[in-house]
Amino acid sequence: MLHATLTAAAAGDVVSLYAGFRAHSAVEGDGEFAFISEDRWAALTTMFARVEQLQLMTVLACAAVFIMWFHRIRLRAGMLAPTGFRWGPGWAIGGWFVPLACLWMPYRIANEAWTVGLRGAKGPFWPLNLWWASFAGSLLLGRYASVSHRRAEELGAFLDAVSVGMVADALSVVAAGAAMFFAARLTLMLDNDGAPAALR
Repeated sequence: MLHATLTAAAAGDVVSLYAGFRAHSAVEGDGEFAFISEDRWAALTTMFARVEQLQLMTVLACAAVFIMWFHRIRLRAGMLAPTGFRWGPGWAIGGWFVPLACLWMPYRIANEAWTVGLRGAKGPFWPLNLWWASFAGSLLLGRYASVSHRRAEELGAFLDAVSVGMVADALSVVAAGAAMFFAARLTLMLDNDGAPAALR
């Protein structure tokens, strides 16, 4: 279920990337002489509205499933190491909804769970770091692109916002793939029969 919703979210990002390419290709001319026809502009506006709705649905579904998995993992890791966490298991859910703290609290919880999963053995943290870096980057850039898009009053500013949004979408696709790998590894590590040797 988790991998299915992550895949759906990544698919929504790919569609958004396609919309970004369409927006750039619809522009005629170059530099100060760039322009777009009214028909193409109307079509782009409609397309972006539909893509935004698609992304919203897939992201909400993915977020709900991922946070439920994250909470279960926190509970499992807490059973293995009751003193290994700074915050209680409820923060595995609540931490995602606290402004600003959502940019580091879930990472801290995931880091502690990963450490528990290693069970004292030396192991890499790159699956966790890759997931969080790409996720946080896509979140911040996506927010910036959204605000810039709403404030854009000329074609150049609009295209700049689209470009930033495309980078955010690309990072989000990376984050989805990294999240699949991270989740599979962490789940295995915390299983009764799981062993960190698989990560060596």
